[in-house]
Formats: sequence, C-alpha cells, structure tokens
Amino acid sequence: MMPAPSLVTATVAPSVPDAKGVAAIAAHLNPLLADVFALYLKTKNFHWHMSGPHFRDYHLMLDEQSAQIFAITDDIAERVRKLGTTTLRSIGDVTRQQRLRDNDADRVAPRDMLAELRADNLQLAAIMLDAHGVCDDHGDVATASLLENWIDEAQRRAWFLAEASE
Repeated sequence: MMPAPSLVTATVAPSVPDAKGVAAIAAHLNPLLADVFALYLKTKNFHWHMSGPHFRDYHLMLDEQSAQIFAITDDIAERVRKLGTTTLRSIGDVTRQQRLRDNDADRVAPRDMLAELRADNLQLAAIMLDAHGVCDDHGDVATASLLENWIDEAQRRAWFLAEASE
C-alpha cells in the first residue's frame, strides 16, 4: 500500500496596502460612495418625475439604472470595511462628501434630465478612474478590479442616456 501524498500548504500573504495606502484608498472610496448615493437618488428622482411622449421608455430605463447604481453601494462600503476603516454613517455624511450636485428643481424637462444624468455618470466614471489610480499606486488589486467593472457600467449608462436623448 502506498502512503497518501502529504499535503503541502503554502500560505501566500494577500496583497494588502500598508496603512498609508489604506488611508489613501478609503479617502477616495468614501466620497465615491457618497457620489453613488447622490446619483442613485437623482436617478430615482428623475424616474419618478419623468413625463412626456417617451415617458414609459425613459421611466423604465432610469429605474434599471437606479437599481444598478444602488447595487454597488454595499460593495463599496464593504470594501472600505475590509480594508479596516470606517465608511459613511448618515445622510449628512453623504452630503458633506458628495461631489455630484443634487437637482432639487420642481420641474426638469426630460431631455435635460437625460443630459444631466449622462454628465453625472461620466463624472462618476472619472472619479472611479482616479480611485483606480490610487489603488494601483498602493497595490490594491481587489478594489481596482471592482472599480473597473463599475467604470464600465457608468460609461454604459452614459452611452444609453446619450442615445436616448438623440
């Protein structure tokens, strides 16, 4: 009878940024999370207040986009927590950290809604690209990988919004 092969376990240290890297990445992810919440709410606002001859198409598109935007909020916050830091705690915290502008207008024309959301999604993609660079600088492959997917999603939303407003 042959002896069972021995199991050799190799432990590989995960690629975790140092304290300076963690602080830099969290300093980009928390405002990103605030921007994502702001864009989610604006997209829902425009979804709720859409009108006009293309109401149904725009209403459904914005509902889909808002769901996609909201879906990444937990991933961003959990990534910040996995890095060992804290994240947003309140609407006030979102307001203090967001860079995307709110729209509190009583009435916005459908074409203006689409144009504003397109610009916001492109700005969000640029913010994500900046955060990606910080992740690259500090060897945080996991966060960079997440950001790559979110950048693509933001660019896709912007494309849909541009095409819908033609």
